[in-house]
Amino acid sequence: MSHKFRFNRLFGHGKCLDVAIDHGVCNEPSFLDGLEDMAGVVSTLVEARPDAIQMNYGQADLLQSVEGKDKPALVMRIDMGNPYNRQRHRAMWALLQNEADPLIGALQMDAACVVVNLFMLPDEPDLFRQCISNIARVRADCDRYGMPLMIEPLVMLPNSDRGGYMVDGDAEKIVTLTRLAREMGADIVKADPTTNPEDFHRVVEAARCPVLVRGGGKEDLRAVFDKSAALMRQGAMGMVYGRNIYQHANPGAVVRGLMALIHDGASGADAWAIYERG
Repeated sequence: MSHKFRFNRLFGHGKCLDVAIDHGVCNEPSFLDGLEDMAGVVSTLVEARPDAIQMNYGQADLLQSVEGKDKPALVMRIDMGNPYNRQRHRAMWALLQNEADPLIGALQMDAACVVVNLFMLPDEPDLFRQCISNIARVRADCDRYGMPLMIEPLVMLPNSDRGGYMVDGDAEKIVTLTRLAREMGADIVKADPTTNPEDFHRVVEAARCPVLVRGGGKEDLRAVFDKSAALMRQGAMGMVYGRNIYQHANPGAVVRGLMALIHDGASGADAWAIYERG
C-alpha cells in the first residue's frame, strides 16, 4: 500500500509545520511546563491550524475527537526513551510503546505518520542498537499499511558537557546519522539544526526525502524565527517544534508566524511581526 495518501495529509501544501506535544513519555518534568492542560493546548493549536500535531496514543483522542475535516493531521510517536534527563542513568534504553504491534494505535487513531528516535549518545552503543532494532521492526509494517515513517536522528553531546544530553550540532555527525536514517527507509527525517545553518543543505542532500527541523529546548523566539528562515533557505521542508511553541506566552501566534515563514516565504522579521500582532 502506498504511503502517499497519508503523506499528502502532512504535506498538502508542499511543506509542513508539525507541533510536537508528545513530551509526556520523556519523563522529564521541565518538558511538561505548558502542557498541564492537554485539552486546552490541543484546542489552542487546532484553532491556530498548523499542518500537524505530534502526540502519543494516550492523548491522541483529544485531537481526533475534534469534529470536521479541517484540523491538523496526527503524527504519532510510537517509541519512548530515557536520554532526556539531566542525570546519566545506569541503563539507557529506547523501546517501542507497543512491541507486539507497534502500529496498531496509529492505525486506530487514523494517524498520518509515525515517528521513531535514532539516538546516538557517546559511550551508549546498546541504546543505538535498540533504536536500530526499533526502526527495523516498524519499517515493514509501515510499508504494509501505507504509513509514512519519520525517523528522528539525534546526535547528542556527553551528559557531563551541559548537565544533560544536549544537541551536538556538528554537521558531519548529523549528516552521517541522517544518511543512516535514509538507508533504513525514512520517508521523512526530523533532524537537528547544524550549528552553522548554512551547512544544513548537506543534511537535506543526505536525506533524499523531506527534512523537518527539530526544535529542541526553548530559545529566544526572535532568534528561533531568524534561524528557521535560514534553515528553510537551505532546503528544509518545515519544522517540528514543541517547547519553542507551547512554552511561549501565545502559542497560537507562534504557529501563525511559523506557518507564514514555512508556507509563504516570510522572513524571520515578518514572522516576528505576525507574532507580535497576536
